[in-house]
Amino acid sequence: MTASVDVAGQQFIGGRRRRGTSAEELVVVNPSNGERLAEDVHASPADVDEAVAAARAAFRSWSRTTPARRSELLHALAAELQGMSAELAALESAQGGKPIKLAAGFDVPGTIDNVSFFAGAARNLDGKASAEYSGQHTSSIRREPIGVIGSISPWNYPFQMAGWKILPAVAAGNTIVLKPSELTPITSVLFAEAAQRVGIPDGVINVVTGHGSTVGSALVAHADVDMVSFTGSTAVGRQVAATAAGAIKRVHLELGGKAPFLVFDDADLEAAARGAVAGSLINAGQDCTAATRAYVQRRHYDAFVERVAELMAGVVVGAVDDPATDLGSLISTAHRDRVAAMVDRARDAGAEVVTGGAPGTGELARGAYYQPTLLVGAAQDSEIVRDEVFGPVLVALPFDGDDEGLALANDTRYGLAASAWTGSVFRAQRAAAEIQAGCVWINDHIPIISEMPHGGYKASGSAKDMSTYSLEEYTQLKHVMSASAPEPHKDWHDLVVTVAGDGPPR
Repeated sequence: MTASVDVAGQQFIGGRRRRGTSAEELVVVNPSNGERLAEDVHASPADVDEAVAAARAAFRSWSRTTPARRSELLHALAAELQGMSAELAALESAQGGKPIKLAAGFDVPGTIDNVSFFAGAARNLDGKASAEYSGQHTSSIRREPIGVIGSISPWNYPFQMAGWKILPAVAAGNTIVLKPSELTPITSVLFAEAAQRVGIPDGVINVVTGHGSTVGSALVAHADVDMVSFTGSTAVGRQVAATAAGAIKRVHLELGGKAPFLVFDDADLEAAARGAVAGSLINAGQDCTAATRAYVQRRHYDAFVERVAELMAGVVVGAVDDPATDLGSLISTAHRDRVAAMVDRARDAGAEVVTGGAPGTGELARGAYYQPTLLVGAAQDSEIVRDEVFGPVLVALPFDGDDEGLALANDTRYGLAASAWTGSVFRAQRAAAEIQAGCVWINDHIPIISEMPHGGYKASGSAKDMSTYSLEEYTQLKHVMSASAPEPHKDWHDLVVTVAGDGPPR
């Protein structure tokens, strides 16, 4: 795809696409070939103020819009995005350096499915049944929107993450200011424009693009932002949580991961090897749920390593607009160099590179490519095993008994996702129960579905994206307790004061 420079701006505030007002140039580049895709100016804190004000102004009306109307508009948005799907996939591929087949087959259709799901969920808010629990009152639950949501999304799945932030918020009646990564803002702005075209009012969805240190910080700390939602690294998540805590804001954090891939000795070896390659290389490994640590029971270990290396060697690394390409580039040359440095340090510490272990060569050297990489011989306490690489790198380690395998899987500060591979229903049940992660796949690794939540344990955060569980996180509960009868006297009054006489006080 050859994209023309977009001079209309990568900000969307109060229903209008516009340019930022800072002094710093914003350039969006295809990391696979260096092509310029869009130019703008970064947003400033003043732009954040304007966006938050637009969201606040829209909240009163949008929060009172009926669930049926919000649902209708979201269904219309799904249809609008479906009509744009080819354009969205091409832009998502280009700005992220990801293969077009991944953008067209996963990112875009998965996000449109999310829109359809939340269109239905908008009309189905759960709560405890109204009843006379005290005997003298009727208690009921109201689930109300929170207000203005300040959301920060990452660069690895920009269109999908925009959906995960925007959809539950607006379906529940909130308004939102989204800060996408300055590396990948294009499809987030298109998402907001599409919402306006189908009738979602101005100010309900706003997008400001700029650095996290300026625009993100201004959004998180803004006095008129009622809730903060952040997806990104655990280190930055701590900073976001600390800032929000000072104002007692609701915080929604989906953070890093270091997913174990646990292969028992009764697993289908071919299925496990193929799953490990797909699970570790999706989006060039730039996925917080990607398979990163393969623990393989010793009987299968050598065969697993051999087969994974063979499959990785056959992965097609190439131009991201070629439908035959399996693996695209990393998000930037700086990030590629970071991944390469981690692999080099692992090698220096005694790990063996079975395949890969180097940046792309030839034509691929123009972009931020890194070869599919398999490592063995790393220590459990080494950097490559414990820390996020966020690249196409898998480490394989052996284990003996089931207890050891499960202990190794849990030997991490993260707890976002994991998988277990076995032919035994009992082993599968034990792994599902004992692995400390928000999602455990059995005999697969990576699939997600709109109806089920995505989120982690431990340092991976505690919030949930997708599903009605996510919708609930963007609401606040109100207990309404109404007297069941008009009598002025209630039994509990006698615990406080005794009023003489039967009639009303004079």
